[in-house]
Amino acid sequence: MKNISIWLSAIRLRTLPLSISGIIVAGCLAEYNGVFDWLIFSLAILTTLSFQILSNLANDYGDGVKGTDNEDRIGPERAIQSGVISPNQMFSAIRINIIICIILTVSLIYSSFGVKHLLYALLFFVLGAISVVSAIRYTMGNKAYGYKGLGDVFVFMFFGLVSVIGCYVLFAKEIDHVVFLPAISIGLLSAGVLNLNNMRDMESDEKSNKITLAVKLGKEKSKNYHYALVLGAIVLSSLYGILYYTSPYNIVFFVAYIPLVLHMNRVRKNKNPKDFDPELKKLALSTVLLSLLLGIGHLF
Repeated sequence: MKNISIWLSAIRLRTLPLSISGIIVAGCLAEYNGVFDWLIFSLAILTTLSFQILSNLANDYGDGVKGTDNEDRIGPERAIQSGVISPNQMFSAIRINIIICIILTVSLIYSSFGVKHLLYALLFFVLGAISVVSAIRYTMGNKAYGYKGLGDVFVFMFFGLVSVIGCYVLFAKEIDHVVFLPAISIGLLSAGVLNLNNMRDMESDEKSNKITLAVKLGKEKSKNYHYALVLGAIVLSSLYGILYYTSPYNIVFFVAYIPLVLHMNRVRKNKNPKDFDPELKKLALSTVLLSLLLGIGHLF
C-alpha cells in the first residue's frame, strides 16, 4: 500500500484535472454539433492523462538527476529528490508509461479514423509521437526545452490548441471555427499554471541553471506576464460567449471569472514565493471550472 501511495505522489494527481480541460470542451462542442462519441471521448481522456503522467515522471527524473530538485526548492518534495524512488526505478516507470501512451494513442486514432481517413490518421500518429517526445524532453536530456524558457510555448500548444482543436477533429474529422477561442483561452490559463510554478521556483531554478521564462523575465515582469495570460483568457473566452451567444446558459462560464480575478489579486499582493504554491491548485481548478461551464453551457 505504501508503494502505491509513493507512485501516486510521483505522478502528481493534482496536475491531472487540468490536462483534461481541453478534452471536456472539445467533447461538449462535438456533442452540440452531433458528432460526439463516448469511446473516442474516453480514449482521449485516458491518452491525455497518460501523456501528463509521462511528463510528470520525466520531469521528476530530469530535475532529479540534474540536481535541480534540491533543498532550495519550495514546492512539494519530488520522488527522486526524497530518495523514495531511485533514478533507475523512475526510468523504468517512464519506459512503461511510454508503452501505455503508444497503445492508447493507437487505439484512439483507430477508433476515430479507422482506415477511411488515412491522412488524418497519419497526421495524428505524428502528433502523438511529438507529444511523447515533448513530454519526455521537458527536463530530460542535455537539450531540455524546459531549461531554455520554452515550457510555456509547449504547454500553450498541447494543453490548449492540440487538446481542444485536435480532440474536436477526432470527433468531427474536420476543424470548426467554434473551437479556436476556447482552445486559446484554455492554453493561456494552462501556461499561467506553469508560470506560477516557475515563479515559485525562480530562485532555486536560477541557481541550478534552469532558465525558465520566469527566470528570464524576473519577479515583476513575470507577474505582469501572468496577468496578461489570465486576462487574455478572460477576454477571449468572453468574446467567444458573445459571438456564439444563443441563450443565457451560453455565458454561465462567466462565473469562473470570479476565482480568476481573486487569484490575480492574490498574485499581485504576494511577496513570498512559497505563497504561489496554493495558487497553482486554485488556478488549475478554476480552469477546469471554466472548461466545464463553457462546454456544458454551449449545449443549451
